[in-house]
Amino acid sequence: MMMEQQPRRKSWVVGPMIALALLCGVVLGKGWERTGHAGETYEELKTFSEVLNQVQKHYVDETKPKDLIQGAIRGMLATLDPHSAYMTPEMYKEMQVETRGEFGGVGIQIGVKENRLAVIAPIEGTPAYRAGIKAGDFIVKVNDETTKDLTLMDAVQKMRGPKGSKVNLTIQREGTTDPLLFTLVRDTIKIESVKSKVIDNLGYVRLTQFQEATGRDLAKAIKQFKEQKVQGAILDLRNNPGGLLTAAVDVSEQFLPNGKMVVYTKSREGKKDEWLSKSKDQLEDLPVIILVNEGSASASEIVAGALQDWGRAVIVGTTSFGKGSVQTILSLGDGSGLRLTTAKYYTPKGRSIQSTGITPDIVVKLPTSAAPKSAEGSHGEKDADSKGGKPSTGKEATPPAGKPSDEATPKSGTIPPAPSPEAGGDISLEQDIQLQKAVELLKSWKIFKELKPV
Repeated sequence: MMMEQQPRRKSWVVGPMIALALLCGVVLGKGWERTGHAGETYEELKTFSEVLNQVQKHYVDETKPKDLIQGAIRGMLATLDPHSAYMTPEMYKEMQVETRGEFGGVGIQIGVKENRLAVIAPIEGTPAYRAGIKAGDFIVKVNDETTKDLTLMDAVQKMRGPKGSKVNLTIQREGTTDPLLFTLVRDTIKIESVKSKVIDNLGYVRLTQFQEATGRDLAKAIKQFKEQKVQGAILDLRNNPGGLLTAAVDVSEQFLPNGKMVVYTKSREGKKDEWLSKSKDQLEDLPVIILVNEGSASASEIVAGALQDWGRAVIVGTTSFGKGSVQTILSLGDGSGLRLTTAKYYTPKGRSIQSTGITPDIVVKLPTSAAPKSAEGSHGEKDADSKGGKPSTGKEATPPAGKPSDEATPKSGTIPPAPSPEAGGDISLEQDIQLQKAVELLKSWKIFKELKPV
């Protein structure tokens, strides 16, 4: 989701027909004049009202108006795109908590790829990450229910649950013939969005997600790098599914000069909104490498695209996910929420990322790993009865009401999760060939810079 912060929007239910009008996206007052289709909309609403009345009168089981109306809302939004979705009051509250970095579940950011429910990226240190679920995996079943007809929000809710409870995910993975069954034990998911350390006199910082505090935490890491006089920086955005647009801008401007465009968006009406960098305490002219892969989406692609367009960084890895649409979070009068696609975003040079992603300057692919071994709570086992499915997508780390965010959402397959400096752990250059390449480039950068002509 990536629009400037907008005033809180509310809807009131004044009567049956007004309520139906609101459900179908008709705005009273100026909205009627703007659409020019009031008569046509009214006729369609009459039909909807008749259907609702007939269902309530004649359906074999007793129905609740609230359930029918919410089902109609979900169906309407499902016809738009995978990222637009309705959130019940409970889901809306949970979404607001997520952007602050803690929520319950198994730790997977999901979206839609090739019309199927896909793993954008597992979150480091979570049950899904430890089990070996990978970016690019397709989720074909949650427990025994196919994901073919599930919306993104429904799929998220089915994977959520009390800490200590179990959920089965049937996964279809590229390169494997049979589906894999993962049994995951839910846990409280806490996200540390910035992790950093120094490797061979090079500053390494990994962003796992774009949250409210990401820019501030990155600034602290950069300050430490400068104190240690590092010779270059590596910004690792692998398996980072995105987050808040404002955080993407905060991160980008710590590498760009003042006044440079970071990203711009275009709405249906052609309205263009631009985000420019502001002066920050930067790493000056030090060379920068950005690592991306199929799990890098949305806000990650904004940062990589901006620094690539301005020639500020060399991009290394594999093509990113390709999530380039903007979702705005709107609060509704009953405490529920609406996530609606309102624009597309573009890099400074006008590149649209939607469905194409960011192409690295230097492509470095990871070797395909073997399928995980069977073990409850961690690895998968074959499930010959699973069938492929599809679903929808949306923002995986959505922002609070009125705040823009950019969804965490979608990719094709990577292999081992990107190694990173977890608490108390070390980065293994021997096992991470993409990081190896980044280190080699920065070291050679220094050598070539110091060469003097004869």
